[in-house]
Amino acid sequence: MKVTVLGLGSMGSALAGALLAAGHETTVWNRSAGKDEALVARGAARAATAAAAVAASPLVIACLSDYDAVHGVLEPLADDLRGRTFVNLTSGTPEQARESASWAAGHGAAYLDGAIMSTPPGIGNPAVMLLYSGSSQAFAEHRDTLASLGDPVGLGDDAGVASLYDTALLGMMWSTLAGWLQGVALTGADKVDATAFTPVAIRWMSAVNGFMSTYAPRIDAGVYPGDDATLDVHLGAIEHLVHASAARGLDTGLPELLKASIERAVADGHGADGYARLIEGVRAGGRA
Repeated sequence: MKVTVLGLGSMGSALAGALLAAGHETTVWNRSAGKDEALVARGAARAATAAAAVAASPLVIACLSDYDAVHGVLEPLADDLRGRTFVNLTSGTPEQARESASWAAGHGAAYLDGAIMSTPPGIGNPAVMLLYSGSSQAFAEHRDTLASLGDPVGLGDDAGVASLYDTALLGMMWSTLAGWLQGVALTGADKVDATAFTPVAIRWMSAVNGFMSTYAPRIDAGVYPGDDATLDVHLGAIEHLVHASAARGLDTGLPELLKASIERAVADGHGADGYARLIEGVRAGGRA
């Protein structure tokens, strides 16, 4: 397959490198000179201009700094994209993705918006997910090529969904890491090494995964039985975390935040419900 990669920052270079490693004829372009040398030495074709890069391949992948940069490069080349598939792996919002899909369709190009759930060293590893949404036909046509970058996960025809998932999953990552850091600080205050605590924390996450799988259909149905642990029980337990953190001179901001969300639900009469009930407070902006 002939593929073009526009943008050779750390991630763009990793994408092009993975395509080369999989045997694809890869054309590369970057606005500033010099970033393509290692890739050219591995067999990539250097395009002197963005127009030449787009013309070289039926599949064009962009990984630039932001959507403004993407449109700055491709707006003058809109007619050149006609009949090609444009895969935008630039980070942005669902709204930007949908606008870009509309723009591409208006110029006769198939469009996929993507989210890379990895840092550059993970590119090419089949255990790494790359999320795609937009033209299902284009996804099916180019799935094998996209698999060179990691496991391609198709999320349907709404081009904004990959970015939506990306944002939600990053929120989960930050929240999980924040909780882990709180745990590392708490146990570390009693002379437990992070390397000793972390394997137990990782094992605990398998149980947390089970909670999510149990709670998801309840959230969809809007029912929140407290058959595993009620919010009253959670509130008592989280008070121990607040106390233990404060007693060791740690920042209590995170546990206090979690405690406040439970307290609001309990005050609204939901103390006998399960933890999934808190979704209603999130949906209401913290007011319920």
